[in-house]
Amino acid sequence: MKIFKKILVAVLSLVVISVIAAFIYGLYLKPKYEGEVKLSRIEKETKVYFDEFGVPHIYASNSNDAMIALGYVHAQDRLWQMELMRRIASGRLSEILGSVTLKNDQFFVGLGIEEASAKAIAALDKKSPEYQMTISYLEGINQYLEEGKTPIEFTILGVKKEKFTIKDVYNIFGYMSFSFAIGQKSDPLMTDIRNKYGMDYLKDFGIDGSFNTTKIRNAKDKSQQYTPISKAVASILEKSPISPFIGSNSWVIAPKKTKNGKVIFANDPHIGFSQPGTWYEAHIVTPDFELYGSYLAGTPFPLLGHNREYAYGLTMFENDDVDMYQEEQNPNDNTTYKTPTGFSKYEVRKKVIKVKDSTDIVMNVKSTRHGPVMNDLIDGLDKNKPVAMSWIYTQQPILILEAVYTLSHAKSIADFQKGVSLIAAPGLNVMYGDATGNVAWWATGKLYKHNEGVNTNFVLDGASGKEDIVEYLDFSKNPSAENPTWNYVYSANNQPEAIDGYNYPGYYLPEDRAKRITQLLKPKSNWDKASVGKMIFDNTSSVAPKVVKNLISNIDTESLNENEKQALMILKNWKGSNNLSDVAPTIYNKLIYNYQKNTFEDELGTENFKQFLTTHVVKQIIANQIKNENSLWWDDVRTKESKETRSQIISKSFKESIVALEKQLGNKIEKWTWNKVHTLEHEHPLGKVAALRRIFNVGPYEVSGSMEVINNLFFDFTADGKYKVKGGPSTRRVVDFSDIENSWSILPTGQSGNPLSAHYNDQAELYNAGKFRRMMLNKGEIVRTSTELVFKPTKK
Repeated sequence: MKIFKKILVAVLSLVVISVIAAFIYGLYLKPKYEGEVKLSRIEKETKVYFDEFGVPHIYASNSNDAMIALGYVHAQDRLWQMELMRRIASGRLSEILGSVTLKNDQFFVGLGIEEASAKAIAALDKKSPEYQMTISYLEGINQYLEEGKTPIEFTILGVKKEKFTIKDVYNIFGYMSFSFAIGQKSDPLMTDIRNKYGMDYLKDFGIDGSFNTTKIRNAKDKSQQYTPISKAVASILEKSPISPFIGSNSWVIAPKKTKNGKVIFANDPHIGFSQPGTWYEAHIVTPDFELYGSYLAGTPFPLLGHNREYAYGLTMFENDDVDMYQEEQNPNDNTTYKTPTGFSKYEVRKKVIKVKDSTDIVMNVKSTRHGPVMNDLIDGLDKNKPVAMSWIYTQQPILILEAVYTLSHAKSIADFQKGVSLIAAPGLNVMYGDATGNVAWWATGKLYKHNEGVNTNFVLDGASGKEDIVEYLDFSKNPSAENPTWNYVYSANNQPEAIDGYNYPGYYLPEDRAKRITQLLKPKSNWDKASVGKMIFDNTSSVAPKVVKNLISNIDTESLNENEKQALMILKNWKGSNNLSDVAPTIYNKLIYNYQKNTFEDELGTENFKQFLTTHVVKQIIANQIKNENSLWWDDVRTKESKETRSQIISKSFKESIVALEKQLGNKIEKWTWNKVHTLEHEHPLGKVAALRRIFNVGPYEVSGSMEVINNLFFDFTADGKYKVKGGPSTRRVVDFSDIENSWSILPTGQSGNPLSAHYNDQAELYNAGKFRRMMLNKGEIVRTSTELVFKPTKK
């Protein structure tokens, strides 16, 4: 017994010592939000006040000191995220994560982002303010890297610290730009459908833009299978440790439609959820400058921001800035390919990918005059039939640093517009409002045209030159609106009106959100911050009830059982809301999935159908294909002896949906509430390890909202009827120029990427409930309510 007691005491002592050690280590690793820190290169004492949600308010005597301080505090909260961000485009994830990210690295090194970044940096004016301020920002990051605490992720994975450079900044912007692009996810799949079944099967897809009725207002032989490209790109972005940009909402209301006679600005960019989240907020004040901004990890100037003079934000334009070209390889010389002027040699770049705990991978990446050859970068394509990707970002001058600097330092609306015009890619809708009453939006991107009749929704002919770009448009031809007579501007990733009779091709999202936004904005002329805040969390679809009406009108009601009748009645009475306690969205989404499965999977096959569900095209189809009784897709090609009708497919889908929901949620339909199936968990890259999930992940939460409502929380359709949210509003911002010091924001989780910080997840509950916190600008209040971290210059 005595021996047992001694062992027990020893074990308990070890446990206590371990807990105490872990606690002390945790305290040591926490970000420093108060006290003093010596910083080299700053000229004068700089104070940073961290408010109750961990937002740094930086007060400096000059821009150099402010940027060094920004780099330091950004790094102490987000260094791990910065490390991942800079590694993606340069193909260096495998160095720290091993072979699991090898396909990502192989793909991104082939795109040529690093080479394009180097070319852009070489052309930079090293005396320009954007360059000088970027260098100061990087100095702040690197000083933290050298002297600050090592993030726990670095320790777990054994990551060696390396200084950040301006090339890292450009590579981060390059990854952002690629994640905005859409064509590489859809064009190959559309081409395969056309080649296999013909153009008649694509009439229901609306790829000619005919489905986009709510538009943003302005003032052969068997071909190669291309679907592997769609699958590979979708998989790469899906598995990336940094989530891609997806969509967004924004609207800016002019003084004539607001209660207080001042502009109100709203924006919620839609991005794949991750932990930490996309944006880091910071407020900078110097004697001649002030801005409250939202920053990407590792970048010096914010993509979203406001001050007392103006506010700006963005949504995705969804324009087509990626084209795929089927090249023709020389049958007698595999080092050359056909061009309009004869055979030319491939350009070949040698790239080396380092893989943790394994041998290096050497790649010889081929490029044609159109761009990198996809066959070298992904699996599943015929090596003798090269497909090249033409991407505007790597082909046009990259002026992204100059652009974002100008957006964040503009002195007038004309100055701001100049910054917008510098962005060749990605395609963005840049939204603007100011204190003098101006509202505006401009579409960015170097827009271009092909010869008439060329459909860029498909893989193009690369050999003849007939389907090459024939004209680049001047920025003046980009869609835009400044101070329109209807007194608001908005964007919900829907198609803009034609310019000079030309509808610019793209992958625009369905009209659902756009229609709801305009329905709410048009009739009301007394908007205030509270009503805009309510609108930005709106969970109602204006289109879904019409889809339901078309669906249920085709259901055979003669043979329905009691549960089916009750479910049908719930759908009939549904007003399109997607609240936690609603039952209708649970039934609706299950029905939509089964309708799509029974309609499209027979032609596409199981794997291609899954890929089809991830494209923007499928979102366009739902409301329109149902209306077409003669759609070729209704017939199940696997049943040769019969030809199925719309009524048969929809009736079958409805019955299957009710059976599946009974099995999943029980026989009591009133228990089928949306909160039981629609959930959100913010995943950290290390949270994929079961033992680390509770430490690093945030959630899961039951959430309202749905796909293509203003509160756009989107998910993949799966057979199990569980809608795990993949992404949504990466921030919600409401800037009211009648009360500029108390404008609103909210992040999905928190400011910090450090799991030991109090600000790792302290906004999550507010976010899920549709609430906000203030973006403070008043110095007196900030000083009074915040902790103070003082940066002191080291003695020379």
